[in-house]
Amino acid sequence: MTAAPSVTIGDIEGARDVIAGGVLETPVWPARALERLTGVPVVLKCEQLQRAGSFKIRGALNAIHSLSEEDRARGIVAASAGNHAQGVALAAQAAGIAATVVMPEGAPS
Repeated sequence: MTAAPSVTIGDIEGARDVIAGGVLETPVWPARALERLTGVPVVLKCEQLQRAGSFKIRGALNAIHSLSEEDRARGIVAASAGNHAQGVALAAQAAGIAATVVMPEGAPS
């Protein structure tokens, strides 16, 4: 079995810098009821307020940024039944590259 690649704080900071212009800064809200139930501080990162309604655009923007010019010219293809599809479509539009998103027939509209 191959070990997963390690991710450094530098990788995370680099991704943050890459996606900064394409995402909203979503709030973090304390979850007092969950804190009372668990006895520990709980906060919720409200990514439902993000463009496309989820965190998926973050990974799509970062992945598209890492593409070579040759790959960008060819465009991208993604398969998803929801949030990833929307994130990829928005990220591709922002980058000015073609995207084909394949969704199953039963996916919510």
